[in-house]
Order: sequence, then C-alpha cells, then structure tokens
Amino acid sequence: MRPREPVLRQVRGGDVSILEAPARAPGAYSAAYIGGGHGPGHLLYSNRAQAPTAPSRSSLLYSRWIRNSFFWLLVIVAVIAIFFAFFANGSDHQSVEFGQVITDAERGRIEKIEVDGRTLTVTYIRQANEETGKVVKAKAGPNTNIEDILTQRGVALSRAPGTAEGVPAVNLEYKDSSGFGPFLGLLLNILPFLLFGLFLLLIMRQAQGSNSQAMSFGKSRARLFTGSKVTVTFADVAGVDEAKEELAEVVEFLKYPEKFAALGARIPKGVLLVGPPGTGKTLLSRAVAGEAGVPFFSISGSEFVEMFVGVGASRVRDLFDQAKKNAPCIVFIDEIDAVGRQRGAGLGGSHDEREQTLNQILVEMDGFDTGTNVIVIAATNRPDILDPALLRPGRFDRKVVLDAPDIKGREAILNVHMKGKPIADDVDVAVLAKATSGFSGADLANLVNEAAILAARRNKKIITMKEFLEAIDRVILGPERKSKVMSDLEKKVTAYHEGGHVIVAHFLKHHDPVYKVTIVSRGMSGGHTRFLGEDTSYHTPSMFKDRMASALGGLAAEEIVFGEASTGPSSDIQQVTRIARSMVTRWGMSKKLGPRTFGKTEELIFLGREISETRDYSEKIAEEIDEEVRELIDEAHATATKILLEHRKLLDKLASVLIEVETLEGEQLVRLLNSDPDEPWPPPDLAEPKPEAAAKPTAEEAPRRPIFEPKPATGLAWESGNQSRTDGG
Repeated sequence: MRPREPVLRQVRGGDVSILEAPARAPGAYSAAYIGGGHGPGHLLYSNRAQAPTAPSRSSLLYSRWIRNSFFWLLVIVAVIAIFFAFFANGSDHQSVEFGQVITDAERGRIEKIEVDGRTLTVTYIRQANEETGKVVKAKAGPNTNIEDILTQRGVALSRAPGTAEGVPAVNLEYKDSSGFGPFLGLLLNILPFLLFGLFLLLIMRQAQGSNSQAMSFGKSRARLFTGSKVTVTFADVAGVDEAKEELAEVVEFLKYPEKFAALGARIPKGVLLVGPPGTGKTLLSRAVAGEAGVPFFSISGSEFVEMFVGVGASRVRDLFDQAKKNAPCIVFIDEIDAVGRQRGAGLGGSHDEREQTLNQILVEMDGFDTGTNVIVIAATNRPDILDPALLRPGRFDRKVVLDAPDIKGREAILNVHMKGKPIADDVDVAVLAKATSGFSGADLANLVNEAAILAARRNKKIITMKEFLEAIDRVILGPERKSKVMSDLEKKVTAYHEGGHVIVAHFLKHHDPVYKVTIVSRGMSGGHTRFLGEDTSYHTPSMFKDRMASALGGLAAEEIVFGEASTGPSSDIQQVTRIARSMVTRWGMSKKLGPRTFGKTEELIFLGREISETRDYSEKIAEEIDEEVRELIDEAHATATKILLEHRKLLDKLASVLIEVETLEGEQLVRLLNSDPDEPWPPPDLAEPKPEAAAKPTAEEAPRRPIFEPKPATGLAWESGNQSRTDGG
C-alpha cells in the first residue's frame, strides 16, 4: 500500500515563505522553509515527534509592525512639537510693553486683563468709532505679581459694567493652563537629541541590513519543493519509458530503502539526464519531485556563477548542507554544463572561479563524507564538455539518455497532451505520429496547443483532424502567408515544382509514401511536400539515392516544362549535396573510394551543429570525393528526369489540380496518383462536394483577413529583388 503523501500548505507574506506540515503519524517527516527576498533560505527540519521550530507568521508580522510603529511615532511627535513651538502662540494682536499696560490701567482705559502664565491679553474700552475694544498682547516678567502692582497703583481689580472711561479699574482674569506647557517645553529641549538618536538608529539598521546581505551572498538560492506542491507525476510523462523506469527506481529507493538494503544495494549518488532540447529532461525531474514525497531542491547551474571569487563554492557547500539536514532528499541541478565544464580550458588555471565551484561539487558528491542519502539529478544537452571526474561512477552512477521519441512514443505523448481536450472522432493519433517524425516532446505539446488555438479561432467547440494537420505545417514552416499575391506564372511554376517532387517519390521503390502537397506559401517556403515515413535507425544507399532523386524532382520538372530551372530548387540542391557528400565521406557508401571516412568533424552531439572540420586526406582524394559526389547527384537527377518524362501526363494533371485547389492530401492525393492521366478530375464520387468547397463562406465562417494590403517598408530584404523559394520537399 502506498504511504500517504505529505499534505503541506504554503503561506506567503512579505519576504517570508513558510511550508507548514499538519500532524503526522510517528516516523513521518515535516519541513519548514524560511527565506527572504533574494537571500538564502534556512531549513528547519524535524522528524518523528519533534515539531517544527519556525516562528509563526503572525509573530513575525507583529514584530515588524512594532519596529515600524516606533519609527513613525517618533516622526509624528517631532512634527507636533515643531508645530506647537512655532504656531501655537501665534496671534495677529499688537504687542505692547508691560509698563504701558500698567499706565493705561491707571488712566482707566483698560476694561479687562486676562493672565495666561506670563502672557497678558489686554482688552481696552470700546471707543465711539469702534465696534469692539482694542485687544493687545503683553509679556510680564518672571515672578511678576500683577495684582500687587495694580493695587499699589490704585487700580481696582473689578470693573462694573457701564463704568465710564477714566476710572482706574480692570477686570483681572486668570486663564487655566492646559498642563502641556512644561511638557512641551521639555520636549522642545530634548527634541534635537531625539532627532539625532533617530538618525543614528536609521544608520545602524541600514548597516545591519547590508551586513546581512553580505553574509547571505554566499548562501544557496535553491528552491525547496514538496510532493504536494509539484503537480507533475510520471503519468504526465510519456515517450521515455526507459528513463521513467530508471528514475522510478530512485524514487522507490527513497520510499522503501529497506527493500534494497536487504540485498546490500546502495542508493545511487547521481543521475545525469542528457538529450536534445525539448525531450523532457526538466519535466522528468519535476515528475520525480511529485512522486518522491521527500524534500526536493531545485537550482540552475548558472546560479552558482558570480563575479566574486569563492561565491560559487560557498553556495555549493550551503546547498549540500541544507540537503544533508533533510536527508533523504533530492537535489536537481538544471544545465549543469554551466559549472561542470572540463577543467583546464580557462585562463585562470586552477584558480578560476568556475573550477573552484566544480571542485566543490566533486567533493560534496563523493568526498570523505559518503554516508549521506542525497541524490543529485542533473540535466544537460552538452555531455561532451563535462569534466570526466564529474561523470565517473560514484558521482553520477547513472546516465539516462532522452532522445527524440519514436512513433510509438510520439503517439503516447500526443495522447497525454490531448487528455482533457475536446477531440473530434476523426482525429487519428497514429497518422499524426507518423507525420511528426523528428518532433520532440516540446514540439508535440506545441502542436496540440496550436491545434486548439486554430479551433478556437474558427469558433469550433471540438478540435478536428484538419486543425491538427494545419498545426503540423505551422510548427514546421510557420503560418500561411495569406497576404502574398502570386502571379499566374509563379503559381504554375510552384505547382509543377511540387508536382515533380510528388511524382518522382510516388514511383520510387525505397521512398516514403507521399501524404500531402500544397502550393500555399508558409514562412520562407513557396510550397511544400510532406511524406509519411517509418522511424528507422538504418539507411541504405538505395534509400538515400531515392531521397536525392525526389529532392531533384522539382528541378527536373521545371527543366522539362519551362526549359530552364528557377531559383526555387536552391534548398533542394543544398540538401542533395549534403546527402551525397555524407554518403562518400561519412558513411563509406562509395564503391570507388571504399568503406572509409574522410575528415574529422567536431559537432555538438545533441544540438546538431558542426563546429569545424579537419581534412586528413590529400588533394587527389579531395578531387575523387568531388567526382563521386557529382556522379551521385547526376544519377539522382537522371532518375528524376526519366520518371517525369514517363509520367508527363500525370504531372500535367497534378499541376492543373494544384493550381485549382492548392492543396491535396491523404487518400485524395493517392487516388489522383493512381488514376488514369486522361480521366478528368475529380472523379464522380468526389465531384459532388465540390460546390460546397467552392461556395463563398458566410460572414460568420469567413476567415479573418487584413482589410489592407501589406506594403514592405523601406530597407527590408524583399525590396532588393526576387527571392529564392525554399520547399519542404
């Protein structure tokens, strides 16, 4: 019975990312990961009855809120103090001397004096030309007793209403103090010190943050995944059954180690996934993360590379330290060729930063500390440049090659990507698998997505075979160039050119069957012919000769019909020349030169690019190679010309039909090739649906076309003259 997978939930807030695990049975594992910004993550791991020690999200947010609140409180207090200091006592009343106030009181000109500390607000008796009495301000000296001064001057401290001017009497009133005066004064005195302390606090916090960033610069930036977070499983991976079996065994080792330990087997140290781009290396590693149920660290090889010396090695140490604390676990390094390149190629010798990082990886994977249950899975498409010490057993015990899927694998991949989509009953996955020879898993996923987009563009509710076939052309050659206007001569030349490919290939014994021919422009191609071939790892000289004859069928057709060839067959000639030279120099298929190779070619294994070629033969042999290549091409050209001359009427019939309908494929194309050239086309059983095909589409069904004629901008390539057409055949 499969053990219960850990159910984890992720909480995010600010720079905190916490993985919290619920209560588990005894012996279960739980993990908490805390990381901030671009800095390192600290892993707190516990097993059995021990609970995670990560602080709660509420406590972290509360402490941060306290720090920020203290800062803003100081700012608010400072602003209030400044406001009161400069504006609290501000007034538009006139200020007079204290002695003037006493003199005016003796003369009986003052009605009321209001005392507020040392501040006197004096109200004079209203004059005849005034609405209210004049109000002035005065300032008394410290420890001044205004009552004694007024009494000594003979001024009464009470003035009855209606008392005439000239009577020495005033209403003396005292204003209650607000109680903030002493505190406000104290605050104003210590305000400069508070501001200076706040400034020092900000500087210290900034220095502390910089120090933490500097200390965390050498920490690993690996991301931690769990079984519940990654939704990809082995059920989502198809076409690589052998690789799945190898990695499924690793997952089983992590889940049931006692099964292997009973037989004395040890856990593999590393698994290296190699293969061309798009074959599913990263997807397979994500499936391992979804199936394993153990901590899974993911990091790219480029994340170890920095401009500072020692940072890469420090990050490697920190990564494996975290992994050892969480053992058993899996570490996935994508694009390991970024740091695993063979040593000795750099200018810095053994002190090169990249070599230090590689040395640290070598030690961590298989050094003196060999008792860790950490499995390293790495992916690359450049295994030829990796250091031999990295590839030896004990570091990478298994090397899993993921090549482009065969026809059975492509069918399985298509079924995986079609799952959950509304697929019509006329969709034949086997035919699609045959028509996509050489496609990688990523290409097939893109193919299904393009078909779904085409169906949605046409307002369909299901995806039909028509959308899938058109999606294949879009993936290989690009979208249709509906805006391109072809003259009658161009359309006729293209029809005969593609017809030549079809006729020659149809009557050759060792050639793949023809499936589709079209004169519709796509990408840089003016038309193309597609074949349905079986996947095979072995090719014979007869197969290559038939392929060359078919490729030269367009050239031969143009020469027969128009008397000379155009620039259209340029790509066909390049393809034929490449095949003929490879037959002579690489595959030993020359009877004259014998079974040997000529020259050494350095190329990228899984990227299909030749870097350089070294000649190891004489000039005389070079001339013989050129003669052999010329004989093979002439033989293929003669074969194509002979077939087209024998079936000239069928060529004319096919070209006329292509000019009319532009595209023929499937059973309809096979029937035309097997029909009598003198019989009209289409036959009676296919003539009935013709009016529907030629009927003008309605407004709802009409394809969306631009309402303007595209005009090339000044300086673009096609303004310089006629272009050479390239053909898919």
